[in-house]
Amino acid sequence: MQIVNSHNSQISIEKTSHSRIKEQDINNSPFGKVFSDHMLVADYRDGNWQEVKIVPYGHISMAPSLSALHYGQTVFEGLKAYRSPTGKPLLFRPQANYKRINESAFRLCMPPIPEDIFLDGLKELIRLDSDWIPTQSGSVLYIRPIYFATDESVGLKPANSYKFMIISCPVGAYYSEPVKLIVTDKYIRAAEGGTGAAKCAGNYGGSLLADKEAKQQGYDNVLWLDGKEKKYIEECGTMNVAFVINDVVITPKLTGTILAGITRDSVLTLLRDMGVKVEERLISIDEVAKAYEEGNLSEAFGMGTAATIAHISTINDQGKDMILPPIFERKYAPQVLQKLEDIKTAKVTDPYGWVDPL
Repeated sequence: MQIVNSHNSQISIEKTSHSRIKEQDINNSPFGKVFSDHMLVADYRDGNWQEVKIVPYGHISMAPSLSALHYGQTVFEGLKAYRSPTGKPLLFRPQANYKRINESAFRLCMPPIPEDIFLDGLKELIRLDSDWIPTQSGSVLYIRPIYFATDESVGLKPANSYKFMIISCPVGAYYSEPVKLIVTDKYIRAAEGGTGAAKCAGNYGGSLLADKEAKQQGYDNVLWLDGKEKKYIEECGTMNVAFVINDVVITPKLTGTILAGITRDSVLTLLRDMGVKVEERLISIDEVAKAYEEGNLSEAFGMGTAATIAHISTINDQGKDMILPPIFERKYAPQVLQKLEDIKTAKVTDPYGWVDPL
């Protein structure tokens, strides 16, 4: 057992007696199916955070009365670890994930996670499992922090005890091809005053039926509209979205019903610094359809940690497909994707302080 001192706490490390890395092709792993050797675990009880541990990846035991199973006090994050050209492990904007998980936790009435537990624990975990970071271009180590209630009680109230964990898995591209989306006005993802801006598990569980029906119709995912008027575009089920109309990149503004994407923020920052006009505002599906009909819609793309930037090839609205130009004709998304990837992997200087080398 190794003890590592962080800023305000100690992290105990129990290394696995048998690494599974040689049993896996980490450069060609299906997304979210193969997990690295270790995980971080921290518990909150009696009003305090308890021992922080890194232990071999494995199952956890839970009672059927676990409150998270009944009342959904569960939030999570997603970020990635990369390799620099010299092989150094790199994290991309972990501070932003730390800030956002606590914003999500606040919305679900959960106590904040201390910075030293989240960030120091994350860094120690990735240092320990750095060999799991793929070396092949396009493959990375995806990191999943998860935070949930652990009271053994079915009384409806905020829990008194919680568990915070971080696991990781080597992954390839989330979308290997440009994506096809279908607009739904049958279901809504979020409403004003709800949990749309929080990264909580229930948001995703509630989207699965719409996603299933989209796939049954030959599409990859849903393009969500607002819950009030079912008119304004909000996000895709796995990412924020943007549209290029008359050389202006337009993305739905953060109204409290969509996720404040870290990739979204990074992409918009890069585009503005490239001299591209960017608008964050309400954009209706009718505006997009009109721009398409008039030949002014040149690109549409998604932005998310898992997807990075995903080119959107088709948008179906009310039974009609809008077929967008091929990737080689696109001006902005390919260029900003390359800039973002070069920064993430330290191939160019990072002027924003986004990259955290380990």
